[in-house]
Amino acid sequence: MEWWLTDRSRLAVLVIACALLWSIEALVPLFRYRSGRLRRALPNLVLALGVVLVNLAFASLMAALSGVVVRNNFGLLSGMRLHPGILLVLGIAGLDLFAYIAHFLLHKMSAGWRFHRVHHSELEVDVTTAFRQHPGETIWRALWLGLGIAVFGLPFWIVPLYLSISSLNALLEHANVKMSHRLDRWLRLLIVTPNMHKIHHSRLVAETDSNYSNIFSLWDRLFATHTSWTEYRNLRYGLNGFDDKRKQGLMELMSEPFRPS
Repeated sequence: MEWWLTDRSRLAVLVIACALLWSIEALVPLFRYRSGRLRRALPNLVLALGVVLVNLAFASLMAALSGVVVRNNFGLLSGMRLHPGILLVLGIAGLDLFAYIAHFLLHKMSAGWRFHRVHHSELEVDVTTAFRQHPGETIWRALWLGLGIAVFGLPFWIVPLYLSISSLNALLEHANVKMSHRLDRWLRLLIVTPNMHKIHHSRLVAETDSNYSNIFSLWDRLFATHTSWTEYRNLRYGLNGFDDKRKQGLMELMSEPFRPS
């Protein structure tokens, strides 16, 4: 498992997964693209660099935090003699709960929404949309990750495994791929599926304010924020006021949180 804990190995897997899903999107798209895929994806891919750099900057801090809580038996799971497999499942579930809370608050706090609307302003959601995240949002999510580590008292080896699963699922749930309704219905009993997350990217506020879950779909069911179905033929991505192509450029996206509402 040690090879999986290296940043280089995990990044390589993510790049391969992104390339694979990019290819599948061209074969079985849920929506037909209205514009050139590569030109539209370029700002997202540049923003991906910011996501990587912020996470690398926080990696040593997360490792140090984990070491402190484990050494001092701090946290809900710290000090419990659990099988590593059980500890892994509980740790991933705990961190995923905190990711749900962080995402929910990005929608409910005006300051958080200023950063998060960079992600939601995407007009054609596909696998590269997973990288369309303002560095300010990445920092916010990293802080909640650290809080999850402290609250549950998690050893650091769980953190890169959680982040890898989270990143891979983020690529899948944003991918513009058609999935059978029967398969989607069964999969979303456990995980967030592409169909489930596409509803979250709807322009309709009632649908945008639902389906916040990151990996496990149970959080939306537990907290009554789950929207099970929409008429996908009528689903429109993006946000009102962001249809102008000039607002989709990299510099505009980076400065968006600091513009007057």
